[in-house]
Amino acid sequence: MRVEADGDRCFAVGNCAALAPAVFDQSDEDGTVVVLDATVPEAEHAAVREAALRCPASVITVHENTPARHD
Repeated sequence: MRVEADGDRCFAVGNCAALAPAVFDQSDEDGTVVVLDATVPEAEHAAVREAALRCPASVITVHENTPARHD
């Protein structure tokens, strides 16, 4: 699984950081979403799905079954 978030459209509510703190944080400057780990560990999949569902601005995109990148 990979995840991305559009910080420009974020309302800075913080549901994502509260539900999946290993993957999401909030910017110290304006409180908008920060993705800490775009390649989501399997143990965090359920939390990331929940965070995406509960995002009031719908800015989180979850890419299921996406192979890990090795850059």
